[in-house]
Amino acid sequence: MSEKIKIHRFTSLRRLAARLRDDLNGGSQDFVLLYAYNGTGKTRLSMEFKDAGKRKNKGQPDTLYFNAFTEDLFYWDNDLDQDKERRLHINADSKFFKGVKDLALDERIGHYLGRYADFLFDIDYDKWTISFRKSEEERHIKVSRGEENIFIWCLFMAICERVIDGLETYAWVKYLYIDDPITSLDDNNAIAVASDLAKLLRKAKSRTRPEAVVADGPGQADNPPRMVPAPIKAVVSSHHALFFNVVCNEVKKDAHKKYLLQRPERGTIYTLRATDDTPFFHHVSMLAELQKASQGGTLYTYHFNMLRSILEKTATFFGRDDFSACIHGLDDADLFSRALNLLSHGKYDIYQPLEMVDDNKKLFRQILDAFLGRYEFVLPDVFESPTKKKAEGAAA
Repeated sequence: MSEKIKIHRFTSLRRLAARLRDDLNGGSQDFVLLYAYNGTGKTRLSMEFKDAGKRKNKGQPDTLYFNAFTEDLFYWDNDLDQDKERRLHINADSKFFKGVKDLALDERIGHYLGRYADFLFDIDYDKWTISFRKSEEERHIKVSRGEENIFIWCLFMAICERVIDGLETYAWVKYLYIDDPITSLDDNNAIAVASDLAKLLRKAKSRTRPEAVVADGPGQADNPPRMVPAPIKAVVSSHHALFFNVVCNEVKKDAHKKYLLQRPERGTIYTLRATDDTPFFHHVSMLAELQKASQGGTLYTYHFNMLRSILEKTATFFGRDDFSACIHGLDDADLFSRALNLLSHGKYDIYQPLEMVDDNKKLFRQILDAFLGRYEFVLPDVFESPTKKKAEGAAA
């Protein structure tokens, strides 16, 4: 197995966006998954990707995107004078909302929202406002930033479903670009969002639409329309290790590319490190996330799933068949192996996060510390920000 790291360097986000389009347009990839830390330029990259489509199509877009700019299409009117009718306004001039009024999205928005939150909503399509309520009696409530973000995400997902259904209003959409949809969300919602997103991506890549048969012989013009593949391809970028890991696991059987996106020293060079082969850089980042959770004391049952996944990838890197090779020979190796088999068993540990009991927290830390003691991953080189390094260097 080759240990050579595939690193691609780009001198601008425009060149990087072109590479992502090449990955998707080659026909072999359905998705591109990017793991990147905050401040790397993920949001600007999503806009460069969108702009590349407009340049290619003479000003017409081909990308429906979700990023920080999507959230800016909504703003609050808190009715501060009377302080009783708070509404979220929609920028109806955006192409993002073109045709929304006629799409009957309320039911699909409610379908998703009910999975993540316990509040209700009402959309006034004449005034382009949204109000939220807990009940008929408790109306016009001000939801939290996280709740607002999850509502906007649910609206986006409902629009994506109509795109996949082939509605003419969104016939221009050829790509989805989703950047960090889980801002301000807790881990439970991050997992649910990742799972729902993966299902939608798989549906988008297998989409079909009617297309007329060309009359190339007697009677051909009378044939009924046929269904031909018209997949929508997607880019997903995130700084959230848990969210990224769940998406990767959900689409692992689909054709996709995984990259670690970096901007060394916050300079003008951007790098893509392919993680389809070893080493698995996003798993190293996830390992640092586990270390942080372990040191902070907040550990959930799904952390055992994440740890086992890392051990499996490490074992694969060294050409071993089973994750137990990573802890073979350690004190309590048999106990560690049984614990990982038992406590990471079943999807309920991923999709229904529960905090570990104290004994399991202690056991988790023992396994993690023993693993890190054996392999000595250089985690600070992955997670320490260049700004911090520079500051420390200056102080020295």
